Parts: sequence; structure tokens; C-alpha cells
Amino acid sequence: MNYKRFIPDPLISYMRGKKQYFLGKYYRNDLTKLAQLHLCDKWGTHFYTPHYDSHFKNFQNKNIKLLEIGVGGYKNPDRGGASLRMWKDYFKKGEIYAIDIHDKSLLEENRIKILKGSQTDTQFLDRICNDIGEIDFIIDDGSHMNEDIVKSFEHLFPKLKTGGIYVVEDLQCAYWPWYGGDSEDMDNPLSAVNFFKSLIHGINHAEFLKPGYEPNYFDQNITSMHIYHNIIFIHKGDNTTPSSHLINNRLPH
Repeated sequence: MNYKRFIPDPLISYMRGKKQYFLGKYYRNDLTKLAQLHLCDKWGTHFYTPHYDSHFKNFQNKNIKLLEIGVGGYKNPDRGGASLRMWKDYFKKGEIYAIDIHDKSLLEENRIKILKGSQTDTQFLDRICNDIGEIDFIIDDGSHMNEDIVKSFEHLFPKLKTGGIYVVEDLQCAYWPWYGGDSEDMDNPLSAVNFFKSLIHGINHAEFLKPGYEPNYFDQNITSMHIYHNIIFIHKGDNTTPSSHLINNRLPH
């Protein structure tokens, strides 16, 4: 007999929440298990959690601040937030923030704050970043439009804490035309993948044989980029190490 049908829905939700609370503590060192527990598509639909764990695990017990673009659930005000709850369990001292174009305030809870706004509204982004303070991790799981991915990165990466990591998910959209991507012209400059590819050169800017070259912000602040299937991790740090052969982008006399 299915006894659940005799239990009021609020009580079922309460019992499910208690189960997730206790199992979340038990599985907090296993990000894939946490994704499964919270029904988060970062494992199963996608296979991101092992990559996240390899980049985030050294920060697990620190007082981090994480900002995720996109909450999920589309227009439904009480749907979504699975990854936010997963991150809350994974980072036991972390402050979890999110933005979405729909009002998702019903999903807020202790250590999870959700703000309504667009990932391309620079004034909104400035305001929330000022309120949050230094951000350790930014995850773009938002519109997936190539133009939005690039615009958000260009504006938010400079606000990321030195030593922080910027992540972009679902880069399959760089190949799909309905997201502004392209599978025919792999060199299409409007593709988000090609945008990030262009930043790889900047990591080696000290080696350019270009006398007088002035490195830009990304040249000087991206220390590494890690690309996996449909996801990229961009590490921020001091990238001003000089060349072992050139001096100011010139061959020495």
C-alpha cells in the first residue's frame, strides 16, 4: 500500500527536507552523491561533479562565497535551486548566492540568497557584487546564449577574488545556432568557445614577440584554463611572470 497518499503534502516535503539535511551532512565529501541527493543535473544529465570536486575540494572547509547564475525551474517560483542546496552541503561554511531572471525568493534558506535580475544587466551585477563582497567562485549556468556568456564573463571576472575560479557550464551551446553558436564555422568569433580560446594566448603574453605590447586585464589575471566536455574552469591569479628569454617582448641584444 502506498501510505504517502494519506500524508499531507507539507508533511511529505518536511520529511524529504529532513532526509536531505541528514544525508547532506553524511555525503558532504562526495559531490556526486550530493548532486544525486538534491536531484541536481550536474551529475546524470551532465557529468560535471568530478571536475568541480577536483577544482573546489581544497576550499571545502573555508568561508567561501559562491555566486551561481541561473537557479532553474524556469518561471515556477518554487522550483529549482537544486545546485544551490548541493553547494550549501558541500561548503559547510560557505555563503551561496544566485541570480535569476525570475523571482526565486521562495527557495531561499539559511546561507542561500537569491536575487532577481539579468546576467547581462551590468548595473544589477555591480550592485550585487558590492553587496556580496569578494567572490571566490562564479558559475554561469544561466541563459546559455553565447553573447550573454561572454558579456557576463567580461564584466564579472574582474570582480572575482584573486585565487578564485570562474566556471561556465553547458558549452555545447557554442555549437547550436539557436543559442548563437555555430557547428559549421568553428572559427566563428561570436562563439563562446572561440572567445575563451582567444584568452589562452594571453596566459603566454610575456612570450609575444611584440615590442611595446601592453597586456590587458585578462592577460595579467588568468593563470590557467581547464576545459572538459561542455564545461570550462578559469583560474584567477597574478600572471605577470616574465619571459625566460624575452625582455619587454623583445629579444635581448
